[in-house]
Amino acid sequence: MNHKNKSKKIISRSELSEELLGFGEKMAKDEPLKKDALKMLAKADEYNWIHQTSWFGEPILNLPQDMFALQDIIFRTRPDYIIEVGVAWGGSLLFYSTLMEILGGKKIIGIDVYVPDDLLTRINSFKMLSNRIEWIIGSSIEQKTIEKVKKILRNSKNTMIVLDSDHTHKHVLKELKLYSEFVGLGKYLICGDTIVNDIPEQKHRPRKWGPKDNPKTALDEFFRQNDRFEIDTNLENKLLLTCNPNGYLVAIKD
Repeated sequence: MNHKNKSKKIISRSELSEELLGFGEKMAKDEPLKKDALKMLAKADEYNWIHQTSWFGEPILNLPQDMFALQDIIFRTRPDYIIEVGVAWGGSLLFYSTLMEILGGKKIIGIDVYVPDDLLTRINSFKMLSNRIEWIIGSSIEQKTIEKVKKILRNSKNTMIVLDSDHTHKHVLKELKLYSEFVGLGKYLICGDTIVNDIPEQKHRPRKWGPKDNPKTALDEFFRQNDRFEIDTNLENKLLLTCNPNGYLVAIKD
């Protein structure tokens, strides 16, 4: 018996993609919606909502929307190396490694000024996932850290970078200049927490950075000095909620 419903027409996969791109573009132009979304995110941040996400039991400290955006990038670009600057509780390292276990890839480099012993023990307990994680404990902008990164990469530029450490203008600008050199054509550099520029000062969680001194101000200056990257607007259009507005950069030149 033929159970097919001949009266039902299903659009093709390519048609669906085009349709979704169009909706994303329209949503990105809906200023009242964007304003409401930003207001909601800023209010929820007072309760550390952004920090509620975890992977395999370890906190990620990022929005699920942004983690799915990173998954999309990794699937499309297949980096051999992922460098995360500012690892926090390590959940994102496990997330990247899980994807690499399926999609392929060589190493994940986690850089931070301080990594507690108990965190190393927990992350290292994941065996095949932790085997591809390389730790560098030290300042992301120190020359000895950069030399360690170069030694691991061995001149490869098939690399994705996620910058999510000290969010002051001066520090992020230095990171952008240093780590952009590791990113080859078509690969991504993600500048985290550019949203700091758009939300009220976080009085509930005091930080050195704020509306006039943050990753977005550093990114603006970086763009004035560097023409190798452009913002992936198609990716950002569909997120609505993101900690990294204008922060998903793709290399358009070698």
